[in-house]
Amino acid sequence: MSPTQASILREKLNLRQALVVPGCHDALSARIIEDCGFQATQISGFGLAGSLLGAADVGLVEMKDVLDHTWNIARAVRIPVMADIDTGGGNALNAAAITQKLIAMDVAGVNIEDQVFPKRCGHMEGKQVIPAEEMAGKVRAMADVRRRLHADIVINARTDSYAVHGLDEAIRRANLYLRSGADLVFLDGIRTRREIERAVQEIDGLLSVNLMDGVTGVKTELIPIPELARMGVARVSIPVASIMVMHRALKEFFDALQSSPTGLLEGQTNWLTGFKEYTAFVGLNEYQSKENEYLPESVVADKYGSALCR
Repeated sequence: MSPTQASILREKLNLRQALVVPGCHDALSARIIEDCGFQATQISGFGLAGSLLGAADVGLVEMKDVLDHTWNIARAVRIPVMADIDTGGGNALNAAAITQKLIAMDVAGVNIEDQVFPKRCGHMEGKQVIPAEEMAGKVRAMADVRRRLHADIVINARTDSYAVHGLDEAIRRANLYLRSGADLVFLDGIRTRREIERAVQEIDGLLSVNLMDGVTGVKTELIPIPELARMGVARVSIPVASIMVMHRALKEFFDALQSSPTGLLEGQTNWLTGFKEYTAFVGLNEYQSKENEYLPESVVADKYGSALCR
């Protein structure tokens, strides 16, 4: 029997070797992350808000849209995918119902956080957190669904309490969430190397940290991945890069196009991937091969001439 995506992810996290898990905002960015050799990806709530709504990550994306896009992303890649369900869609019963749906999708892991709804990106100001016991109930309900379904989905419990109550409370909450059934915990907004070292030592389980290289205004000190691995960090999240890289690339391209005297960018192929390269990446060749295999020869001939005929 082949291992599940969840068990593959769990095995990698248990090594405590700072598994780098970039954030994706759609199926295409997930496929690019996989193609570049990363061993797992997570869905970025920040990225989904920007991609789907052109909006900030302040709790505006409907849970149905989150689940629909999670399905598309999980089907697009062969590496483990971690979902992002923000605050869990409501109370503990809502979080449990969503977990059941994610297990049915064969999603490898899920991130849930202890913010007050509507939440906001972890590096924004104005965060509020729910009581730790309420969050622990959500985690416990999710873990009970996992046990009942004999599943292995990895539950990552994020606490945003560092910004509100400090490191001691964040560590206390992390340990409470681990005792409630979480497999991995994440102290969002933690600032320094020394604080990360302390968290690794005092948290009784796997720790995840965020890194956002090149992004101004973020709070966590940049530390090389090998150093985080030596500390014993389990996961390193690169959560918002895909959407911010896309924003910059599109902005620069369309600014250049708008300001061009001819309305064109003749010969400036550096802006984009070639048409054949892109269509090959998204599987057009395989699709046409399947057409050739399964469609009547006359249909293929009408569409393509003799190019694809058997």
